[in-house]
Amino acid sequence: MDSRRGLLVIALLFMSFIVYQQWQLDYHTPKPVATEQTVTSTSDVPASSGNNTVIATDTQVKGKVITLENDVFRLKINTLGGDVISSELLKYDAELDSNMPFVLLQNTPEHVYIAQSGLIGKDGIDTKAGRADYQVEGENFKLADGQNELIVPLVYQKEGVTYRKIFVLKRGEYDIAVNYEISNQSDKTIEVEPYGQLRHTLVDSSGSVAMPTYTGGAYSSSETNYKKYSFSDMENANLSVNTKAGWVAVLQHYFVSAWIPNQDADNQLYTLTDKANNIGSIGYRGPVVAIQPNTTEKLTSKLWTGPKLQNEMAQVADHLDLTVDYGWAWFIAKPLFWLLTFIQQLVHNWGVAIICVTLVVKAILYPLTKAQYTSMAKMRMLQPKLQEMRERFGEDRQRMSQEMMKLYKDEKVNPLGGCLPLLLQMPIFIALYWTFMEAVELRHAPFFGWIQDLSAQDPYYILPILMGASMFLLQKMSPTPVADPMQQKIMNFMPLIFMVFFLWFPAGLVLYWLVSNLITIIQQQLIYRGLEKKGLHTRHKK
Repeated sequence: MDSRRGLLVIALLFMSFIVYQQWQLDYHTPKPVATEQTVTSTSDVPASSGNNTVIATDTQVKGKVITLENDVFRLKINTLGGDVISSELLKYDAELDSNMPFVLLQNTPEHVYIAQSGLIGKDGIDTKAGRADYQVEGENFKLADGQNELIVPLVYQKEGVTYRKIFVLKRGEYDIAVNYEISNQSDKTIEVEPYGQLRHTLVDSSGSVAMPTYTGGAYSSSETNYKKYSFSDMENANLSVNTKAGWVAVLQHYFVSAWIPNQDADNQLYTLTDKANNIGSIGYRGPVVAIQPNTTEKLTSKLWTGPKLQNEMAQVADHLDLTVDYGWAWFIAKPLFWLLTFIQQLVHNWGVAIICVTLVVKAILYPLTKAQYTSMAKMRMLQPKLQEMRERFGEDRQRMSQEMMKLYKDEKVNPLGGCLPLLLQMPIFIALYWTFMEAVELRHAPFFGWIQDLSAQDPYYILPILMGASMFLLQKMSPTPVADPMQQKIMNFMPLIFMVFFLWFPAGLVLYWLVSNLITIIQQQLIYRGLEKKGLHTRHKK
C-alpha cells in the first residue's frame, strides 16, 4: 500500500473518530463563575433504607455560611445541614490569566452543584421536616502558616444527643475528611444512617466536535472499577448498587467532586432525579449504625473537590484516578502521560515536552517506518509486472489475484507493509488527544509566543496551517502517484480537510502532528537515500 492510499485509510479512521466523538457528545459543562454568590441551602435528602429512591424536601431555610480555607481551596459551608455549597480552587484560574479562582462547587439560581451529607434513618437529623442547623464558633477558618491541618467542628444537639460534624482540611490536599462524632447521652439506643450526595443541575451537551466534554455522574463499586452514569441515565432509571468500598462522583472537564464513604462498610450507591427543579443527585447511603446510651460513635467519609490529579486521587480511594478517562486508548495514554510529565520536569515547558515525546514516539516507530518505505519502493518496482498481468488476465479477477499473490511471495514483498505504521499513528493520536482533553496539568500550560494554552485551540490558527502545509509537502514527496483521477482529487484536498478539522483541536495536539510530519519528512529522505544506494528505489519525478 503506497503512502497516499495509506493517508486515505488514516483519513477514514480520523473521520470515524470525529463522528464517534460527536455521537458521544451528550453532556454540557457550564461556564464556571468566579464571583462569590449569596446562597441558600438546597435540602433534598435521600429517604432512609426503608424507602426506595424518594426525595424528601423540607422548607428552604437560610443557614449561616462559614468559610474554610487551606492553601489549595476555599470552601463555603452552610450550617443548615453542613453542606459544601462552594469550592474555589486557588491554584487554578477560572479563565487564562484572569486571576480569579476557578469555582467548582457552587449554588446559584442558574446552576446548582453542591456536596451534601448528613444522617438519616430512624433517628436521623436530616428529615422531611427539616435538617440539622449546626452551631459553630466563628465564621472564617484559615490554615495558618506552619499549620498542616485545619479542624472545624459543627455542633448540633437534640434530645440528649450531641452530633459533631467535623471538617478536616490538610495542607496541599484536595480531599476533605467529613467525620461524625455522635455522643448519645440519652437513655435509649438511637439508629442513624450516614449519607453523602452530589447535587447537580441536569445539563445538556457541550463542547465542539473536536473537543467534546463530559459532565455527569460516575461511580466505583466492588464489581465495577469505574463506570459513568450520565444525567440521562439518572432520568431514565435510578442507580442502586450495593457494595463494600466504592465511591460516587460528578465529573466535568479537568475537575471532579467525589464522595468516598467508609471503605470497610456496606454502602448503597444511588441516584435521584428532581425533575421539578431540574436537579440530579448521585450519592451513597451507609449502613444503619446503632449507638447505645452513654456511648460515642465515630463515622468517617471523605470529599474530594478539585482537579483530576491522578496520583493524589489514587491515594485517596481505589480507582478514583480512573475519573481521568482516557477511553479505550488508556493503555497507550497512561505511559505517554507519564513520559510527558517526566520530560516536562526536565525541560519545564509542556510544548518542548510534547516535541520530545514526538521524537521518542517516532524513534520507536522508526523500524516500522523504514519497513513501510522499503515496502513501498519494492511495490513500485513491481508496477510494470503488475500492469502486464492486468493486460494479460483482463477481467479474470480470480486468476489475477492468484498471480499477484504468487508474485508477492516470489519477490518477498508484503503489499500491506506500508500500511501498518500509518495505522499505528491513529491509536497514538487518539491517546494523546484524550491526554490533552483529560490532563489538568496541561490546562493553561504555555508553549511560547502566541501559544499560552496548549489545551485550547491556536488563537491565530498558525499551527494548523503549518500542519496542513507539512501534510501537503509529505504527500507531494510520496514516491508513487495515484493512478485513479478521483482518488487523486481526494488526495489533493486531504491536507486542506485535515487543516480545517485541526483548527479547533488543542494546540498541543496540533503541535504533535506538525512535528511528527516534519520528522517523517526527514526520515523518508534518509530512508530513500539509503535505498537508492542499494538500487532498490528510483525517485519518482513528475
